[in-house]
Amino acid sequence: MTTDIHDAVQVVEAASVMGLLPARPRLLALGEPSYGENVPLDLRNELFRQLVERDGYQTIAIESDCLMGLIVDDYVTSGTGTLDEVMERGFSHGFGASAANRELVSWMRAYNHGRPASHRLRFAGFDGPLEITAAASPRQALTALHAYLIARVDAGLLPCTAETLDRLLGADDRWTDPAAMMDPSRSVGRTPEAEQLRLLADDLVTLFDTQTPHLVAVSSRDDWDRARLYGRTATGLLGYHRWLADPSPARMRWLLALRASMMAANLLAIAERGPALVHAHNAHLARDPSTMRMGDLPLEWWSAGAIVSARLGEDYAFLATALGTIRHRGVHAPPADTIEGLLYALGEDRYVVDARRLAAVLGDATPAPRESAWFGYSPLDPARLASNDGIVFVKDIPAGQAWWPVS
Repeated sequence: MTTDIHDAVQVVEAASVMGLLPARPRLLALGEPSYGENVPLDLRNELFRQLVERDGYQTIAIESDCLMGLIVDDYVTSGTGTLDEVMERGFSHGFGASAANRELVSWMRAYNHGRPASHRLRFAGFDGPLEITAAASPRQALTALHAYLIARVDAGLLPCTAETLDRLLGADDRWTDPAAMMDPSRSVGRTPEAEQLRLLADDLVTLFDTQTPHLVAVSSRDDWDRARLYGRTATGLLGYHRWLADPSPARMRWLLALRASMMAANLLAIAERGPALVHAHNAHLARDPSTMRMGDLPLEWWSAGAIVSARLGEDYAFLATALGTIRHRGVHAPPADTIEGLLYALGEDRYVVDARRLAAVLGDATPAPRESAWFGYSPLDPARLASNDGIVFVKDIPAGQAWWPVS
């Protein structure tokens, strides 16, 4: 069996990845099974360079705040700001601390320098403005959409003034209170002001949509795209805050599903612009339902990848990444009867495997699920192997490559 599996193994490069697929996808999604290590991100960077040069990809989208990502995009396309400022202010979840992310941004800026706008690489965050412990105020998205519209359409059509939005929004720290994540009563998401803001946001987005022919004619494509991003982010955030304030058992499933929906909407918009490499945790990009347990409560929802795959079909492809060892985090050599164990035994440092061919080779010999000694590593699910287009395997992650602290 090892010989048969070895026959499915190829070097991780654009040509071998594309060889697994029926055609060039508009969204090529590369997952990672853990956060905090630069090695998988270095691999991502090299694959993106090859996709740019060989296959005409022009955008990379990562699991980071979609509004903060505009700061990075401005830097790589036009040099706005400094690299240090961009790494500090352009990433959420602490991702700006990664040396690999810094190298990516620096390379994209150098690549774009002197190129015409139509040939420049683009950067996008596709997560909502959502951290683990808090959601952002909808202020930035709402006021930016309002400002875009008031500069371009008859002011009499707008459902409110900027002053009304400011009054209803109130202080931003009311929205970002981290206590609201565990205590619905601390959320402002179902106050009368928040409910009115939801209605106004819907009206602003509807006005934007009904004025599309005019707005496209009087705007640059980038300005129009950004206004559309502001609109879907505003409505998404207001919906998220609404469910933060809900005390029912459905609350957490709604929050997880809403985040996935916001991610998916951003990815579908990115796909309209042209082919893009997408990078995030495997769980966000897989075609299968996502699952987790909070105490005694099992949770299941459709991931962003599942939603996008249902919409795009073969224009969406997903490569899951698996790791052999991260010894400095307590993840040692995988058992031989797991998928990771079978791949680890092949001896190669890093490679890509045709997941469906691997599933066919295994046949009825379903591997055992791997147990992770570190909560931050998510092993492959052997029952879902064939729903991936490929598996990128990295045998060992050396110490000294972490950008999250090793405890």
